[in-house]
Amino acid sequence: MSETPGMRTRAARHVALTVALTATLVLLCCTGGIGAVLFSDDEPDSALFAAFGCGRDGPVDPDQAPRVGPYGPDQVANAAVIINVGAELSVSPRGWVIAVATAMQESALRNLGHLGDRNDHDSVGLFQQRPSQGWGTPEQLQDPAYSSQKFYQKLLTIDGWETMALTDAAQRVQVSAFPDAYAKHEPLATRIVNILTGGAARAVAGPDGLLRCAADGEVAASGWTRPVPGNVGSGFRTSSRPGHNGVDIAQPKGTLIRAASAGRVIVSRCDPDQYGRLDCDVDGSPSKGGCGWFVDILHADQVITRYCHMVKRPEVGEGDLVDAGQVIGEVGSSGNSSGPHLHYEIHLSGDRSSRGAVDPVPFMRERGAPLGESG
Repeated sequence: MSETPGMRTRAARHVALTVALTATLVLLCCTGGIGAVLFSDDEPDSALFAAFGCGRDGPVDPDQAPRVGPYGPDQVANAAVIINVGAELSVSPRGWVIAVATAMQESALRNLGHLGDRNDHDSVGLFQQRPSQGWGTPEQLQDPAYSSQKFYQKLLTIDGWETMALTDAAQRVQVSAFPDAYAKHEPLATRIVNILTGGAARAVAGPDGLLRCAADGEVAASGWTRPVPGNVGSGFRTSSRPGHNGVDIAQPKGTLIRAASAGRVIVSRCDPDQYGRLDCDVDGSPSKGGCGWFVDILHADQVITRYCHMVKRPEVGEGDLVDAGQVIGEVGSSGNSSGPHLHYEIHLSGDRSSRGAVDPVPFMRERGAPLGESG
């Protein structure tokens, strides 16, 4: 069912308020403030981040809301209302990403009325909340601002929601019959939040409520964090090492390695060397093969992260669910290694082979968890 003019007016009013409201909540970081800029759907994220950094002054006016992927301006304007309400309630940008992704799954960001035979019980609105379950009256739940407020109020009662997997946080609020359905929306929800807020999905909220770029050990609103501090040494597929499918970050032996995002451990073992030997409990050398002790984690959107050369058996095992920032092991020098460091890889499309590997530096930068870049 289409939105009524009254609903549209309320949505427009709440989005318009955001420009003034969020300006008082958001501290510009990384770059100076600039005026509103609209990016076409095929504009690379790197251009957006170079321009805006970690958040500016809130969503665009709904009449100028851009199309983002399959979502038209009216739908993106509803996402702006969701973000606005989160800002009013002092919810961190991570909550904005979770809420937008949830509404993408529940209603495709459309403010739905009762759909008759196609309705899921008595569900209505952006979040398909049910009056019979105490969320509010049908009229209240078709106010995007009201339904967003009810979502956030429940989210804030969940311990650890900011670091758990998005699909788990959303499910704890929604209690859906399809608990894993939310995960696939996280990348595009992150992009929508970034476009509407000038990169706030790269940020964290400080104790004063102001936004700033995520630092070491902090999880950005995108749900990503640096696995270890330090600068990248040997880079991805350089001319001297074309088969180097990740990046190396030197750190002392024993430095804690953290999961870069929430996910499920799919590999945790000692990688045999070129002779088939499993001798990961000793320092390796450049003449040895293999990753030593290592972990692979599967994240939303079929992204895989790999962590090599750990000093001892990892802290997590295959099948374990991990939160963003959770300790999974310690830096070492096992396997094909000339000294203590983390070898870190990113693979797309669920492809653990070299074919799926991409450069971790731009990948992490665009998620607000930049690796230290040398030079």
